[in-house]
Amino acid sequence: MATAPIVLVPGFWLGAWAWDEVAAALRADGHHVTALTLPGLESIDADRSSITLADHVDAICEAVTAAGRPVVLAVHSGAGAPGYAVTDRVPEQIAAMVYVDTGPAIGALDPDFTAAEKPLPSPEDLAAEENLDGLSEEQLESFRRRAVPEPGAALREAAELRNDARLDVPSTVVCTAYTSEQYKEALKEGYAFLAGLAELHDVTYVDMPTSHWPMWSRPHELSAIIGDVARDADGP
Repeated sequence: MATAPIVLVPGFWLGAWAWDEVAAALRADGHHVTALTLPGLESIDADRSSITLADHVDAICEAVTAAGRPVVLAVHSGAGAPGYAVTDRVPEQIAAMVYVDTGPAIGALDPDFTAAEKPLPSPEDLAAEENLDGLSEEQLESFRRRAVPEPGAALREAAELRNDARLDVPSTVVCTAYTSEQYKEALKEGYAFLAGLAELHDVTYVDMPTSHWPMWSRPHELSAIIGDVARDADGP
């Protein structure tokens, strides 16, 4: 049975490599998978000074339309902002969304951020800020070694959403570092990165307790969730 193609977009500081285990599992299960490295995240030496949020949206749109038919777009963490903007830009090209420990952002993730880029926090700060459950020291060391600073515009810029067709895109939220109930409470509290959940018409929550980076701590379970969405997604 044909399934929708899958496009995987990593969150802050990451390239397509972050999805390697998930992508391999999905391909082994017969899925067509594209993993992206967003502009400015290619390497530590990449020029990020002029990269905008719109550049990230454009890059995802290009990958989505290149598939030739509606895709399942899976976005992780900070990629929830440009990912939701893509559903506004080309909703007819999105069979379904998967938000991996993130949500459809409305507004800037950090409007007060002024620096040109945001490097990966120190190990101590990262442990204080994020859930690292299930991550090995080897995985964390690889993360630190391969992480690339995030372009500042990805934090402080906001996409303009105009197309109400985005509201009908079926969306699955994979809740890892926090539970689905905590997500729903945070939505009520007005967090920008989740705000779109209040307006979407078709949202499914899946609890999978683990780190904020489940593509490393529980890759096979995450690939199974994304694969199921692709099998269920309507496509030509």
